[in-house]
Amino acid sequence: MALHPTIARVTDRIVARSRDTRTTYLDRITRAADTGPRRAHLSCGNQAHAYAAMGADKDALAEARSPNIGIVTAYNDMLSAHQPFATYPDQIKAAARAVGATAQVAGGVPAMCDGVTQGQAGMELSLFSRDVIALAAGVALSHNTFDAAIYLGVCDKIVPGLVIAAATFGHIPAVFLPAGPMVSGMPNDEKSKVRQQFATGKVGREALMAAEMASYHGPGTCTFYGTANSNQMLMEIMGLHLPGASFVNPGTPLRDALTVAATQRAAAITALGNAFRPAGRVLDEKAFVNGIVGLMATGGSTNLVLHLPAMARAAGVFLELEDFDEISAVTPLMAKVYPNGMADVNHFHAAGGMGYLIGELLSAGLLHPDTCTIAGDGLADYTQEPVLQDDTLVWRDGSATSLNDRILRPAADPFQHSGGLRDLRGNLGRGVMKVSAVKPEHRVVQAPARVFDSQDAVKAAFKAGEFTGDCVVVVRFQGPRANGMPELHGLTPLLAVLQDRGLKVALVTDGRMSGASGKVPAAIHVCPEAAAGGPLALLNDGDMVRVDAEAGVLNVLDADLATRTAAAPDLSGNSHGMGREMFELFRRTAGNAEHGAGVVV
Repeated sequence: MALHPTIARVTDRIVARSRDTRTTYLDRITRAADTGPRRAHLSCGNQAHAYAAMGADKDALAEARSPNIGIVTAYNDMLSAHQPFATYPDQIKAAARAVGATAQVAGGVPAMCDGVTQGQAGMELSLFSRDVIALAAGVALSHNTFDAAIYLGVCDKIVPGLVIAAATFGHIPAVFLPAGPMVSGMPNDEKSKVRQQFATGKVGREALMAAEMASYHGPGTCTFYGTANSNQMLMEIMGLHLPGASFVNPGTPLRDALTVAATQRAAAITALGNAFRPAGRVLDEKAFVNGIVGLMATGGSTNLVLHLPAMARAAGVFLELEDFDEISAVTPLMAKVYPNGMADVNHFHAAGGMGYLIGELLSAGLLHPDTCTIAGDGLADYTQEPVLQDDTLVWRDGSATSLNDRILRPAADPFQHSGGLRDLRGNLGRGVMKVSAVKPEHRVVQAPARVFDSQDAVKAAFKAGEFTGDCVVVVRFQGPRANGMPELHGLTPLLAVLQDRGLKVALVTDGRMSGASGKVPAAIHVCPEAAAGGPLALLNDGDMVRVDAEAGVLNVLDADLATRTAAAPDLSGNSHGMGREMFELFRRTAGNAEHGAGVVV
């Protein structure tokens, strides 16, 4: 199938836009790769420090003739998604030795859980943790003794931060190893109902706690299709995972076999062999376009609209919101996974998963088939699925049909004929909306504004019974320069209650919503942000605001903003506590949301 003309046009535009920066980037990583394994150039003292604790691997490291793999790990045992990584370094080292290679834990990176910090002060460090992760991974790899790197990370900011580091060290191969989703617990729609019942006082905290614990109940990623699982989809469709690796449950023989296979592949694709695949070559314009297509086809997290531009910049590639919007317009929504449907990612995987999805998108001409991946040349490898046959890992052709068309549908007969994202523009700035879970009748809201400077103020107004009519809830001073751009996921149940009461309601904010954002229309990531002089700082209660996802409009209709004085943010409460005082420099230097709100890129 010929490449879809829109995909071709957008890709050509990205290539043209990025030509100078991408050329400079490729020249830089080529020069770095040409110097060869750095261990050969270290002094004896340097090497002694690097190998002192490596036991039987010392001789192989000192000879510098076999690949040495650096492991960068985001392990901790507070995150269910990362707890399985505890055993990975030993598995990786053993697998490396079996093929004549070595492996060392190069360093660890922090990994915070947005599920723990939602609505809390710590959430104001969440987005910036991505840049800290990139910096920490850079420190780990700066020892310059590695021929390839294996990255252990799954969740929200962790994978984007690791990709930024992998691109920065793009002269060596990068293999990403997932841990997989936890097995299914309480269905997500049942949990959502309990959350709404708690928001309206129909059930108490004991019932809410029981529902949450029954949903998030074991090792692995949360099973809804939020940012963590969107990351896993992205790493597979961009060619940084082995085919079919994303959604295999932790603690299973197949998961262990994939860890061994990924280690073997990392050792095989270094500059010491004949299949050199540096990360910077994998992370090209086509790979990022494929990633955007996958995001739209699955209704993935809006957080990736922030992260993908930042990740791409680290590889010399420049993405703009119009790229997402135009790709979304021609990409069919093929998957219905909560919050876009009732299924979870285990059901998606069982219905055919990534192999079926990629095969359909390739057949429809919506993916670049000729990308460089860690598995080989071309994305066709990713239509296969891994299985164990007599305890041996093999890949076979994935399912040619969906095994449950309520969860996963063909590209020619999708749930809807365009993807899950809209680019909104107008006199209030520019933002995005995830519409895959928003019913068509809720996608246009024109109503008076209710303006708030914090999500706590919205919650207080809700509890006081102030929301009695149609409204556009504006929550400003939530951007990266104001307070680190926290997610406002805690507002989702309240706004859903208002919508269920028959009110027309929408959210407009310069903050973020979770990857689990749902059925209420939300114009998010609005920039310029209010704290940087954006128009949201000029809005007043009662201004008529139109949020139109169909036409891509975000406007105030009846106010002359040019005659107003911007509201002054009260940021005194955001400067200290929970480590926020250490991130003042990040807040001052953060970029705007449409380019990724980056600090290090």
